[in-house]
Amino acid sequence: MTDKAAEPEINWSELRPQLIKMGLELGPLVVFFVANARSDIFMATAWFMGAMIISLILTWVILKKIAVMPLVTGVVVLVFGGLTLWLQDDTFIKIKPTITNGLFAAVLLGGLLFGHSLLKYVFGDVYKLRPEGWSKLTLNWGLFFIVLAVINEILWRNFSTDIWVAFKVWGVMPLTVIFSISQVSLLNKYAPATEPVHVPPIVVES
Repeated sequence: MTDKAAEPEINWSELRPQLIKMGLELGPLVVFFVANARSDIFMATAWFMGAMIISLILTWVILKKIAVMPLVTGVVVLVFGGLTLWLQDDTFIKIKPTITNGLFAAVLLGGLLFGHSLLKYVFGDVYKLRPEGWSKLTLNWGLFFIVLAVINEILWRNFSTDIWVAFKVWGVMPLTVIFSISQVSLLNKYAPATEPVHVPPIVVES
């Protein structure tokens, strides 16, 4: 017989904010996809910017705080979206994911070069890891952001706008979730013995 008392339990108080956060970050992407399908990339960009502002406001109202990464992403969306509409050049909104992911990768990997695991400052209030664990988790996320930046460059330069939008909305999220789940073993390996099984951190690049 299986000893149910020995089975790990998911910390639902930890999971709920993650699900809310993921839904609020995914919302603007869905709006972007629908608007592009019904109109064009410029109208989609305008709706995307509006949805991003609403998402950040709702995040603050519901979760009482806005994490650094969504805030940075929101600012970059507004800047590059604004340039897209002003200059009527969709190149700006298309390189936005490259800029955002490249920025995240540079900050995380650059921090490691100076002996700082900066991801700890983002998730340190949720996850408890030994220093080696934070370093490995930060390295993994930094490399993952580089992969996303490279994929974005390949797609927008070589494929149609519709394919780029579809992947941005329906491809990046599954990749991010799969990658996040792959980090569970690392979270548990380097967590203190008294810590519960972790829900993996999920960062959605809008």
